[in-house]
Amino acid sequence: MTGIIGAMDIEVNGIIERMTDKTTETISGVKFTCGKLGQNECVVAKCGIGKVNAAVCTQTMIMKYSPEYIINTGIAGSTCRKTHIGYVVIAESVVQHDMDTTIIGDKPGELFLHDENIVNIPCSRELISKLEAACDAAGEKNHVTGIVATGDQFIGGNEKRNSLNDRFGAIACEMEGGSIGQVCRINKIPFAVLRCISDSMSSEDDSMEYSAFSRLAADKTIEIITELMK
Repeated sequence: MTGIIGAMDIEVNGIIERMTDKTTETISGVKFTCGKLGQNECVVAKCGIGKVNAAVCTQTMIMKYSPEYIINTGIAGSTCRKTHIGYVVIAESVVQHDMDTTIIGDKPGELFLHDENIVNIPCSRELISKLEAACDAAGEKNHVTGIVATGDQFIGGNEKRNSLNDRFGAIACEMEGGSIGQVCRINKIPFAVLRCISDSMSSEDDSMEYSAFSRLAADKTIEIITELMK
């Protein structure tokens, strides 16, 4: 079984609509929908926005449904000039940019897990390859792989976006992938993060771009997930 997590309705509803043999139940305040996408079993959940919501959803999904893989899907903001609106980003690793204990000598973004300290949590190479192939099969030529930065902030303005690229090498930013990755790392579950850019490094107003292009961006990830599950 594959677990699929998005933060908002627009990121998961299109996937749920395409599923068959569906059943739903609510646990920890999160609605989980089980069924088939193509010929493959999956469980899909809307976790809600932010790192804690995402972590609660991920841990609950793992304990209840025991997925072999987890994929976080949705939209993101660009933090470099090579990821424009509509470009698909597949994370090679995730960082939590708002984790900061540098004042006592730690690295920016350093996480303290039960048996290791880590900044960049690597995504599954197998899932990355499968997502790249799904992009190609869906006719999506503009897909790139790189570091995705997560934090409990909507990042606006080129100065803040540039700082995430300078500090972490991030090509996109969002609010859930890093915490989903942390929970998967702790539980030894392979994971991936698939995002489509809804707001870019530009002189335009970030909130206006987000409002105008979030639906388009979410629809692209839904198509790719559907292709992947074939």
